Amino acid sequence: MKNYKYIALFLLSLSIASCEDSSDFDPIEEQAIPQVGLSTGNLNVSNYVALGASFTAGFTDNGLFKAAQENSFPNILASKFKLTNGGDFNQPLMNDNIGGLLFGGELSPTGGFRPRLFFNGSGPAVLEGTPTTEATEVLSGPFNNLGVPGAKSFHLLAAGYGNLAGLPLGLANPYFVRMASNANTTMIADAMVQQPTFFTLSEIGGNDVLSFATSGGVGVDQSPSENNPTGNLDPATYGSNDITNPLVFEAIFKEMIATLISNGAKGVVSNVPYITSLPHFTTVPYNPVPLDAATATLVNSSYAVYNQGIRQAFAFLVATTPMTQEIANAEIAKRTISFSAGQNAVVILDENLTDLTAINPGLRNLRQATSEDLLVLSSAAFIGTLADSNNPLSVNGVAIPLSDNWVLTPEEQLAIRTATDAYNTVIEEIANTNENIALVDFKALLQDASDGIVFDEFTLTTSLVTGGLVSLDGVHLTARGYALLANEILKSMDAKFGSNFTSATNGLAKAGDFPTNYSPMLK
Repeated sequence: MKNYKYIALFLLSLSIASCEDSSDFDPIEEQAIPQVGLSTGNLNVSNYVALGASFTAGFTDNGLFKAAQENSFPNILASKFKLTNGGDFNQPLMNDNIGGLLFGGELSPTGGFRPRLFFNGSGPAVLEGTPTTEATEVLSGPFNNLGVPGAKSFHLLAAGYGNLAGLPLGLANPYFVRMASNANTTMIADAMVQQPTFFTLSEIGGNDVLSFATSGGVGVDQSPSENNPTGNLDPATYGSNDITNPLVFEAIFKEMIATLISNGAKGVVSNVPYITSLPHFTTVPYNPVPLDAATATLVNSSYAVYNQGIRQAFAFLVATTPMTQEIANAEIAKRTISFSAGQNAVVILDENLTDLTAINPGLRNLRQATSEDLLVLSSAAFIGTLADSNNPLSVNGVAIPLSDNWVLTPEEQLAIRTATDAYNTVIEEIANTNENIALVDFKALLQDASDGIVFDEFTLTTSLVTGGLVSLDGVHLTARGYALLANEILKSMDAKFGSNFTSATNGLAKAGDFPTNYSPMLK
């Protein structure tokens, strides 16, 4: 019995010791994550050339600067292509991170090339500093990134678009001047001389309506109309803010595609989003004017004569023309100016209203904005200022109506949408019928972003400053937005050409690697 007792105690001591010392147990190994190698299928991405405009260049925060170029979607794509048989990707980098361009030591005379924006804690602000990038200093190429901010579709085929001599005359683009191989070349020619094996042709068509939109519709729609079935087919006669004729766009886009695939190259094209859904057009409300009751009464008294004149003019038209009273009442209601205590709509000029100046020269085409009108982002700094610093009643947007350049009316929005739809019909038809072309649906991407797009651990929206997708200028993407666009391009390549960027280890860009805002200290 005693022996059994000692044996039991010995076994118990071993058990206790084993609980106190776990060194005899095998360590728990971490779960190994399978590594998926990248395959480009039948694609040859050894010589990638990107053609496009500001999105291709990496333009952001109303400027082009070195860090933004390094975070451009073509450069992100090229970094992924490097993981397989991709070659070097050469970009015409700016000299600094200030943004903006100099021409002969001065800011570019063609305008719009100022330092970039930054977030100052309350909103977008212009970065202090002087650009060091000189447009007259032509770089030595060739360049794989041929993204030229401001380029419209027909500019890609325009000889002399990079001619330094044409820059002071507004006939050339300073960004293309820096990279053009010679004074008479075209963007498409500088792409083809590199014999690309793969290309992206992105946002072509965007600038063909964008300048019309950002100018508040101050331009001409050159599209076909009832009175002109072909529209204006000569882009050399277009103004800088005109909408490009879809027939012109179709001919140019088809020629570019035929040229790019002529040597067997494959590529990705993108359709055109509805740009009026960008925060440049959705941030400023139509009713940003706060008034108390006394001020509203005062303003209404100043418009009383105008309102009475409107009623009298339409009474005259009903009595002397085929105009019905119903039509007259509708426009009287639209044109009557009335303010009240609280938030009020701004007063605008609307060229689409019936012209009454022949009846009464003092009756301008005035009305108050509605929720269907879009105020451009720059109007936020203008509304409420004084037209006459010595007259406290000369408030812009209240006593002084906003001119056409501050507002996109529904009619102007329809012109933009109609042209965009026509461009997209051409782009999508080519992509759907050509085995060498994949389509990235940029239009759907932007529409989805209105409700939020999940990108890794982030949700991106189109809200200005806080949304993370669109930069501080309200039009161009953030670096994180360009990374998302790069991923969408890679996904479209997988679907069309059999590559596996979507499933490969490190095949897609990671959201956390790309910022949404650049520090003002970055210069």
